[in-house]
Amino acid sequence: MNKEKLLLWTLAAINFIHIVDFMILMPLGPQLMRIFEISPSEFGLLVSSYTFSAGVSSFFGAFFLDRFDRKQILLWVYVGFTIATLGCALSPSYFILLMARILSGLFGGLTSALILAIIGDVIPDVRRGRAMGLVMAAFSVASVLGVPLGLFLAGLSDWHTPFFILTALSFISLGMIFKFIPSISGHLEQELQRPHPMVVVRRVTSNPNQMRAITLSVMMMFGQFMIIPFLSPYTVANVGFTELQLTYIYMAGGAFTIFTSPWVGKMSDKYGKLRIFTIFMTLNVIPIAIITHLGVTPIPFVLMVSTMFFVTSNGRYVPAAAIITGTAKPENRGSFLSFNSAIQQLATGLASLIAGMIIGENAAGQLTNYNIVGYLAIGFSLLCIPLARRVKVVS
Repeated sequence: MNKEKLLLWTLAAINFIHIVDFMILMPLGPQLMRIFEISPSEFGLLVSSYTFSAGVSSFFGAFFLDRFDRKQILLWVYVGFTIATLGCALSPSYFILLMARILSGLFGGLTSALILAIIGDVIPDVRRGRAMGLVMAAFSVASVLGVPLGLFLAGLSDWHTPFFILTALSFISLGMIFKFIPSISGHLEQELQRPHPMVVVRRVTSNPNQMRAITLSVMMMFGQFMIIPFLSPYTVANVGFTELQLTYIYMAGGAFTIFTSPWVGKMSDKYGKLRIFTIFMTLNVIPIAIITHLGVTPIPFVLMVSTMFFVTSNGRYVPAAAIITGTAKPENRGSFLSFNSAIQQLATGLASLIAGMIIGENAAGQLTNYNIVGYLAIGFSLLCIPLARRVKVVS
C-alpha cells in the first residue's frame, strides 16, 4: 500500500505541473493582452492552441500507447513536455509563445491519458474513486499554490517567470517517475496481436457505451471552458479586481477543493459515482449563472461565488473521470483514454475559441456577451446529467 501511495503522489505531482502549465496562461490573460496588445479572440486562440495540439497528439497516441510499458512511454512524453515548457519561458513574442504552447500541448495531451491509464491498471475499481480524488486534488493545489504564486511572481518580475519555475519542477518530477513508478506492462500480455490503428478507432466508435462516455467528456468541457479562459480578464475588466487580486480567487477556490476533492472521491465510492456526479453537476450551474452576470462587485461576494464554482467543478469531475475510465477493459484502456483525451482536448479548444468569438470588448475596455457564454455553458452542463446515466462501467 505504501508503494501505491508513492505512485499516486507521483502521478499527482505530474498532474499538478501539467495543470499549472495549462491554467497559468488564463489568469495571465490581462497581462498578456496588455503586453502583446492582443484582442479577446487572439487570447482565445492562445488558450485553445494548447488544447487543439493536445487533442491531435492524444488522437495519434491512441494508436500506440497500449504497445509500450506505461512507465517508459510516460518518461518520453514528459521529457518532451519539459523541453516545450522551457520554450514557453523563453518566448519573446506572441507568435513564438503561440508556437511554444502548441508544442507543450502536443506532449501534455498524452499526459492526462497516461495518468488515467496507470490508475486504471494499478488501482481496482473499489478504490479507484479515492485514487482519482487524490490525483485530481492536484487541481486544487495548483489553484491554491501554483497559480497564485505564479501570478505573484509574474507581478514582481514578468510573465516568463512562472514557466521557468515549471521547467525546474518538471525535472524534479522526472526523477520521481524513475524512482516511484514501476514497470507497468501487464496490459501487453493480455493482447498478443496489437490491432491496426483504424481498428482502434473502430473499436471505440463502434462501442455505444464508450461513445456515450466520450460525448459526456465533450459536454463537460463545453460547460466549463467557455467560462474559465475569460474568468480572469472579465474579473479585471468588469468586476473591478486588480491583477494581483486575481490570486485571491485561485487561493480561495483551491484551498477549499484541496479538502473537498478527496472527500468527493470517498463519497463516490460509498454512495455511487453517478449520484455524486449528478449532485455536483446540478450545483455547478449556480455559480456559472452568477459569475457571468457580475458587474462591479465587493471582493467577499466574488470569492464566495468563485469558490463554489471551483468546488463544484472539481466535484463533478472526480466521479466522472472514474465512470469514464471504467468503460474500457485493461487491454485497450490506454487507447480508449487517449482517444477520449483527444476529443476532450479538441472540445476544450473549440469551446475557448467559440467563447473568444462571442465575447467582445467595448470602448471602456470591458468585455461584453459573457452572459451569453454563460447561458450556453449552463445548457451543456445540464445535458451531462441524463447522458451520464446511460454510461455503464464494465471494469
